Amino acid sequence: MNQLNDTLSSLIAINSVNPVWGGPGEAAVAAFIETSLGKAGVEFTTDEVFPGRKNVIAKIPGRTSERAIALEAHMDTVSVGGMTIPPFDPMVKEGRIYGRGSCDTKGGLAAMLETMIYLKEESLVPPCDVYFIAVVDEEHAFSGALRSIEWLREKNIQLESVVVSEPTSLQLVIANKGVLRFQIETLGKAAHSSKPHLGVNAISRIADVIKKVEAFHAGLYSSTHPLLGSATGCISLIEGGDQINFVPERCALSIDHRLLPGESGADVMQAYRDLFAEDSGNVIVHDPDLLDEAMETDSAAEVVRIAVSVLSEMGLPDKPVGVPFGCDVTKFSRAGIDGIIFGPGSIDQAHGAVEYVDLKEVEKAFDFYIRFLMNYEL
Repeated sequence: MNQLNDTLSSLIAINSVNPVWGGPGEAAVAAFIETSLGKAGVEFTTDEVFPGRKNVIAKIPGRTSERAIALEAHMDTVSVGGMTIPPFDPMVKEGRIYGRGSCDTKGGLAAMLETMIYLKEESLVPPCDVYFIAVVDEEHAFSGALRSIEWLREKNIQLESVVVSEPTSLQLVIANKGVLRFQIETLGKAAHSSKPHLGVNAISRIADVIKKVEAFHAGLYSSTHPLLGSATGCISLIEGGDQINFVPERCALSIDHRLLPGESGADVMQAYRDLFAEDSGNVIVHDPDLLDEAMETDSAAEVVRIAVSVLSEMGLPDKPVGVPFGCDVTKFSRAGIDGIIFGPGSIDQAHGAVEYVDLKEVEKAFDFYIRFLMNYEL
C-alpha cells in the first residue's frame, strides 16, 4: 500500500483550497491526477468548468459498454483558517495522516485514483465501463458535479450508478439531507442614536423574528426520517447596523435549513414566508442563496445490493445509514443516477483544526472500490 499512501501524501501537500475561501483552486491536484493516470496508461480527458479549473474524467473499459458506473470525488478543500497543524505538510503518526483535505476528501480521492490505476496495471476488466470523475467546487456550489452530469449527457454516457467519496467512516450511506440557505431581513429607519425615537431600530425588530423562527425550528422535530432523523434549522449568522451612533435601518439573519428526502425546498421557503405574511413591509424573506434537496437511494437498488454484499464479505458494517451533510451525490440522484456515499474518515474530522484520516481506512476503501467495481453485474 506504499503507492496509495504516497499518492495521498502528495495530494495533501497540494494546496487546493477553493478560490471562494481564498485559495488557488484545484489546478495542481488535477495536474497530479492527470500525470498519475498518464503514467499508468489509463484513458482520461479533462473538461473545463471555470477558467483554470477543470474536472478530470478517466475510463476503464468493461466487458460491455452498454452499462456504466462511476466513482466520484472532489479535489477542492475548505480554507485552512483555525488549523493548529501545518495544513500542507502531511505528517503520519500512529497510523493517521494529517493535513487539510486528508479526511475531506483526499483520502477517498487517492483511493479512487489508485483503484483506476490498479485495474489498468493488473489488466482487470470490470463487468461494465467504469468512470472516475474528479471534480472542482464541491465545497462551494457543486459546480463540478453539475458540469460532469452535463458532460456525460453530451457524450451520451448513461451512468447506472455512482459512488461518491466523502468521509463516512466506511459506512454505506444511502440517504443524506438537503440544504437550504437564505436570509431574513428586517427594515427600520435610520436616525441619530441620541434621538432613537426618531428612527425605527431594525435590530430590535429582529428579536421578534428570531422568536418566530426558533419556534418554527422547534416544530421540525415532530417529524422524522428512519435514517436521517428530523429536518433542522439553524440561525447561523446575524448582521446589522452601520455604526454605533446610528439607529440601524436593517438587520439580517442567515438561516441554514437541512431538508429531508421528499421535502420541497420551495414548500419550505413558503413556510418561512408564511411566518411573516403580516409583516411583509418590514420583514423580507429573501430567495435562497443555496438550495440542494435531499437524496435517498432505494435499499433494493442494484448499487446498494452490491455494496452490501461486498461489505459483508469484507467484514465491514453492511447496514445502510443516512448522514446529515450534503455532497455531490444529490446532483447525480436528481439526474436519475442511483448514488451511494462511501469513503474513509469521519465527518467529525472534516474541516477541523486538526484534520486527519486513518490510513487503514483508506486502504479498506481502496479494497472496497475494487471489489465493488469487479462485482458490479446483474
